Amino acid sequence: MYDYHLLDIEFEYDAQTQVITPIILRDARETILVDCGYPNFARLLKEAAIRYDVTLESITKLIVTHHDMDHIGSLAALKRAYPHIVIIAHELEAPHIDGTKKSLRLEQVEATFDVLPDEAKPHAEQFMNLLQSIEPIAVDRIVTNNEQLPWCGGIEIVHTPGHMPGHMSLYLPASNTLIAGDAVVIEQGQLNIANPQFTLDLDEAIRSVQRLLDYDIEQIICYHGGLFRGDVKQALKQLIHAYTS
Repeated sequence: MYDYHLLDIEFEYDAQTQVITPIILRDARETILVDCGYPNFARLLKEAAIRYDVTLESITKLIVTHHDMDHIGSLAALKRAYPHIVIIAHELEAPHIDGTKKSLRLEQVEATFDVLPDEAKPHAEQFMNLLQSIEPIAVDRIVTNNEQLPWCGGIEIVHTPGHMPGHMSLYLPASNTLIAGDAVVIEQGQLNIANPQFTLDLDEAIRSVQRLLDYDIEQIICYHGGLFRGDVKQALKQLIHAYTS
Protein backbone atom coordinates (compact mmCIF):
# COMPACT_ATOMS: atom_id res chain seq x y z
CA MET A 1 0.00 0.00 0.00
CA TYR A 2 1.09 3.54 -0.66
CA ASP A 3 -0.33 7.02 -0.79
CA TYR A 4 0.55 10.08 -2.79
CA HIS A 5 0.16 13.80 -2.31
CA LEU A 6 0.24 16.61 -4.84
CA LEU A 7 2.27 19.51 -3.47
CA ASP A 8 0.59 22.36 -5.33
CA ILE A 9 2.95 25.32 -4.85
CA GLU A 10 1.75 28.76 -5.93
CA PHE A 11 4.31 31.52 -6.38
CA GLU A 12 5.16 34.63 -8.36
CA TYR A 13 7.62 34.27 -11.23
CA ASP A 14 8.31 36.68 -14.06
CA ALA A 15 5.47 38.93 -12.85
CA GLN A 16 2.96 36.08 -13.10
CA THR A 17 1.30 33.76 -10.62
CA GLN A 18 2.36 30.21 -11.35
CA VAL A 19 1.76 26.78 -9.84
CA ILE A 20 3.97 23.71 -9.92
CA THR A 21 3.09 20.28 -8.59
CA PRO A 22 5.87 18.18 -7.10
CA ILE A 23 4.61 14.86 -5.77
CA ILE A 24 5.18 12.92 -2.57
CA LEU A 25 4.90 9.11 -2.78
CA ARG A 26 4.90 7.26 0.52
CA ASP A 27 4.76 3.64 1.61
CA ALA A 28 5.66 1.92 4.87
CA ARG A 29 9.39 2.41 4.32
CA GLU A 30 9.97 5.11 1.71
CA THR A 31 9.00 8.75 1.28
CA ILE A 32 9.78 9.83 -2.27
CA LEU A 33 9.72 13.36 -3.67
CA VAL A 34 9.38 13.77 -7.44
CA ASP A 35 11.01 17.04 -8.61
CA CYS A 36 11.75 19.93 -6.29
CA GLY A 37 11.04 23.34 -7.83
CA TYR A 38 13.11 26.43 -8.52
CA PRO A 39 16.12 27.58 -6.48
CA ASN A 40 15.26 28.56 -2.89
CA PHE A 41 12.07 26.50 -2.89
CA ALA A 42 12.95 24.37 0.15
CA ARG A 43 10.73 26.50 2.40
CA LEU A 44 7.79 26.25 -0.01
CA LEU A 45 8.28 22.49 -0.29
CA LYS A 46 8.37 22.21 3.49
CA GLU A 47 5.15 24.19 3.86
CA ALA A 48 3.39 22.16 1.16
CA ALA A 49 4.53 18.80 2.54
CA ILE A 50 3.59 19.55 6.14
CA ARG A 51 -0.06 19.89 5.06
CA TYR A 52 0.07 16.11 4.62
CA ASP A 53 2.09 15.48 7.79
CA VAL A 54 5.23 14.88 5.73
CA THR A 55 8.53 16.44 6.77
CA LEU A 56 11.44 17.02 4.43
CA GLU A 57 13.62 15.12 6.90
CA SER A 58 11.56 12.00 6.21
CA ILE A 59 12.24 12.02 2.46
CA THR A 60 14.37 9.04 1.47
CA LYS A 61 14.47 9.39 -2.34
CA LEU A 62 14.23 12.31 -4.75
CA ILE A 63 13.41 11.39 -8.34
CA VAL A 64 14.19 14.00 -11.00
CA THR A 65 12.19 13.85 -14.24
CA HIS A 66 14.65 16.14 -16.10
CA HIS A 67 17.08 19.00 -15.51
CA ASP A 68 15.00 22.11 -16.22
CA MET A 69 15.56 24.62 -13.44
CA ASP A 70 11.99 24.46 -12.10
CA HIS A 71 12.53 20.74 -11.48
CA ILE A 72 16.08 20.72 -10.03
CA GLY A 73 16.58 24.27 -8.73
CA SER A 74 16.53 23.24 -5.06
CA LEU A 75 18.14 19.83 -5.56
CA ALA A 76 21.61 20.69 -4.26
CA ALA A 77 20.22 22.61 -1.27
CA LEU A 78 18.00 19.70 -0.28
CA LYS A 79 20.86 17.21 -0.59
CA ARG A 80 23.06 19.45 1.51
CA ALA A 81 20.39 19.77 4.22
CA TYR A 82 19.39 16.10 4.09
CA PRO A 83 22.41 14.13 2.82
CA HIS A 84 20.65 10.78 3.30
CA ILE A 85 18.30 11.54 0.38
CA VAL A 86 19.09 9.37 -2.66
CA ILE A 87 18.89 11.38 -5.90
CA ILE A 88 17.62 9.40 -8.88
CA ALA A 89 17.67 10.46 -12.55
CA HIS A 90 17.71 9.03 -16.06
CA GLU A 91 21.09 8.13 -17.50
CA LEU A 92 20.87 10.88 -20.15
CA GLU A 93 20.00 13.55 -17.59
CA ALA A 94 22.62 12.73 -14.95
CA PRO A 95 25.56 14.49 -16.70
CA HIS A 96 23.53 17.72 -16.93
CA ILE A 97 22.56 17.49 -13.26
CA ASP A 98 26.06 16.79 -11.96
CA GLY A 99 27.64 19.49 -14.14
CA THR A 100 29.61 17.16 -16.40
CA LYS A 101 27.64 18.60 -19.32
CA LYS A 102 26.11 22.04 -19.82
CA SER A 103 22.39 22.52 -19.34
CA LEU A 104 20.62 21.87 -22.63
CA ARG A 105 18.23 24.70 -21.84
CA LEU A 106 21.20 27.05 -21.48
CA GLU A 107 22.59 25.83 -24.81
CA GLN A 108 19.21 26.49 -26.40
CA VAL A 109 19.06 30.08 -25.14
CA GLU A 110 22.67 30.77 -26.11
CA ALA A 111 22.07 29.44 -29.63
CA THR A 112 19.15 31.80 -30.22
CA PHE A 113 20.41 34.87 -28.36
CA ASP A 114 21.96 36.68 -31.32
CA VAL A 115 18.75 36.58 -33.36
CA LEU A 116 16.57 37.94 -30.58
CA PRO A 117 15.27 41.50 -30.90
CA ASP A 118 17.21 43.92 -28.73
CA GLU A 119 14.30 44.45 -26.35
CA ALA A 120 14.18 40.71 -25.61
CA LYS A 121 17.89 40.31 -24.85
CA PRO A 122 17.88 41.62 -21.25
CA HIS A 123 15.25 39.05 -20.28
CA ALA A 124 17.21 36.30 -22.05
CA GLU A 125 20.40 37.36 -20.26
CA GLN A 126 18.58 37.21 -16.94
CA PHE A 127 17.32 33.72 -17.81
CA MET A 128 20.82 32.55 -18.77
CA ASN A 129 22.24 33.91 -15.51
CA LEU A 130 19.63 31.98 -13.56
CA LEU A 131 20.39 28.78 -15.46
CA GLN A 132 24.10 29.25 -14.82
CA SER A 133 23.42 29.70 -11.10
CA ILE A 134 21.92 26.21 -10.70
CA GLU A 135 24.30 24.30 -8.45
CA PRO A 136 25.39 20.92 -9.83
CA ILE A 137 24.91 17.88 -7.66
CA ALA A 138 25.87 14.23 -8.08
CA VAL A 139 23.18 11.72 -9.00
CA ASP A 140 23.21 8.76 -6.61
CA ARG A 141 21.28 6.29 -8.74
CA ILE A 142 20.94 6.27 -12.52
CA VAL A 143 17.91 4.60 -14.08
CA THR A 144 16.93 3.55 -17.60
CA ASN A 145 13.77 3.01 -19.62
CA ASN A 146 11.38 0.31 -18.33
CA GLU A 147 13.39 -0.12 -15.14
CA GLN A 148 11.19 -1.20 -12.23
CA LEU A 149 11.75 0.46 -8.87
CA PRO A 150 10.45 -1.61 -5.94
CA TRP A 151 8.75 1.13 -3.91
CA CYS A 152 5.13 2.24 -3.54
CA GLY A 153 3.71 -0.80 -5.25
CA GLY A 154 6.25 -0.55 -8.05
CA ILE A 155 7.40 2.41 -10.11
CA GLU A 156 8.18 1.92 -13.80
CA ILE A 157 10.59 4.34 -15.48
CA VAL A 158 9.06 5.54 -18.75
CA HIS A 159 11.55 7.33 -20.99
CA THR A 160 9.57 10.20 -22.56
CA PRO A 161 12.09 12.24 -24.56
CA GLY A 162 11.26 15.34 -26.54
CA HIS A 163 10.97 18.08 -23.95
CA MET A 164 14.54 17.00 -23.18
CA PRO A 165 16.39 13.90 -24.41
CA GLY A 166 16.52 12.26 -20.99
CA HIS A 167 13.09 13.27 -19.79
CA MET A 168 11.29 10.48 -17.96
CA SER A 169 7.84 9.89 -16.54
CA LEU A 170 6.83 7.43 -13.84
CA TYR A 171 4.09 4.81 -14.13
CA LEU A 172 2.50 3.48 -10.95
CA PRO A 173 0.63 0.28 -11.90
CA ALA A 174 -0.89 -0.16 -8.44
CA SER A 175 -3.11 2.87 -9.10
CA ASN A 176 -2.84 3.17 -12.91
CA THR A 177 -1.28 6.59 -12.42
CA LEU A 178 1.27 8.36 -14.61
CA ILE A 179 3.49 11.05 -13.14
CA ALA A 180 4.15 12.92 -16.36
CA GLY A 181 6.76 15.51 -15.42
CA ASP A 182 6.68 17.78 -18.48
CA ALA A 183 5.78 15.07 -21.01
CA VAL A 184 2.31 16.61 -20.98
CA VAL A 185 0.72 19.53 -19.16
CA ILE A 186 -2.87 20.58 -18.48
CA GLU A 187 -4.03 23.79 -20.13
CA GLN A 188 -7.66 24.89 -19.92
CA GLY A 189 -8.63 21.41 -18.83
CA GLN A 190 -6.94 19.71 -21.81
CA LEU A 191 -3.67 17.84 -22.17
CA ASN A 192 -1.00 19.61 -24.20
CA ILE A 193 2.72 19.56 -24.91
CA ALA A 194 4.73 21.59 -22.40
CA ASN A 195 5.95 24.83 -24.00
CA PRO A 196 6.10 23.38 -27.53
CA GLN A 197 8.09 26.38 -28.75
CA PHE A 198 10.88 25.48 -26.30
CA THR A 199 10.62 21.69 -26.55
CA LEU A 200 13.99 20.48 -27.81
CA ASP A 201 12.47 17.89 -30.18
CA LEU A 202 8.74 18.34 -30.75
CA ASP A 203 8.41 15.30 -33.02
CA GLU A 204 10.02 13.13 -30.35
CA ALA A 205 7.72 14.64 -27.72
CA ILE A 206 4.69 13.59 -29.77
CA ARG A 207 6.13 10.09 -30.18
CA SER A 208 6.51 9.93 -26.39
CA VAL A 209 2.82 10.78 -25.98
CA GLN A 210 2.04 8.03 -28.49
CA ARG A 211 4.00 5.53 -26.38
CA LEU A 212 1.89 6.42 -23.34
CA LEU A 213 -1.07 4.80 -25.08
CA ASP A 214 0.56 1.43 -24.31
CA TYR A 215 -0.10 1.97 -20.59
CA ASP A 216 -3.34 1.51 -18.69
CA ILE A 217 -3.55 5.04 -17.29
CA GLU A 218 -6.56 6.22 -15.32
CA GLN A 219 -5.07 9.50 -14.16
CA ILE A 220 -2.10 11.71 -15.01
CA ILE A 221 -0.28 13.99 -12.60
CA CYS A 222 1.24 16.89 -14.52
CA TYR A 223 3.91 19.14 -13.03
CA HIS A 224 2.11 22.03 -14.67
CA GLY A 225 -1.61 21.59 -14.24
CA GLY A 226 -1.98 18.99 -11.51
CA LEU A 227 -4.32 16.01 -11.74
CA PHE A 228 -6.04 14.93 -14.97
CA ARG A 229 -8.83 12.37 -14.71
CA GLY A 230 -11.34 11.11 -17.22
CA ASP A 231 -10.82 9.30 -20.51
CA VAL A 232 -7.04 9.56 -20.50
CA LYS A 233 -6.53 7.48 -23.64
CA GLN A 234 -8.91 9.65 -25.63
CA ALA A 235 -7.28 12.81 -24.31
CA LEU A 236 -3.86 11.53 -25.37
CA LYS A 237 -5.19 10.63 -28.82
CA GLN A 238 -6.69 14.12 -29.20
CA LEU A 239 -3.35 15.66 -28.28
CA ILE A 240 -1.52 13.54 -30.84
CA HIS A 241 -4.10 14.40 -33.49
CA ALA A 242 -3.74 18.12 -32.78
CA TYR A 243 -0.04 18.00 -33.65
CA THR A 244 -0.08 15.47 -36.49
CA SER A 245 -3.21 16.27 -38.49
